[in-house]
Amino acid sequence: MSVSPAVPVTSSASASAEPLTIHWTEGGEARSARWRSERGASPPKRVVIADDTLAADAAYRLACEGTGLLWRGDFQNARLLLQALARRVDKPAKPKRDNRVKDQKAADASAPVPATAPVFPEAFHLHRQAQAQRARVLSMVLIPFDADYSIPLRRA
Repeated sequence: MSVSPAVPVTSSASASAEPLTIHWTEGGEARSARWRSERGASPPKRVVIADDTLAADAAYRLACEGTGLLWRGDFQNARLLLQALARRVDKPAKPKRDNRVKDQKAADASAPVPATAPVFPEAFHLHRQAQAQRARVLSMVLIPFDADYSIPLRRA
């Protein structure tokens, strides 16, 4: 796994519409870039350098923590990582198992009665909350752009 140590990102902006910039350390050298987000999101608090050796589970954990993953590997593998992150976000949470109960009948009898499904306003807000969380996690994969808006990654 090739992830550099997390470095806090400092962003700068003023009321005079100065563009946001992010700063990170790569290979012991301080770097910065202009921050651009189509949805108007603020830059992540921390940025780590990620490449093709980063496991999807580790990337998911970092993205859920709010750490930006500045991609330096193959562009097609960045797309595959996004798909893997989307699968993890969309996967329903597993219920916790109680290993103390050995007998299935006893487990069925002691299982809590499931709550009723949420009604319209609550279901709508839960769905929107899930969509927002999915967007936040997937937007943590950061792709660099050159001055001419080309992507400086292999197979881009």
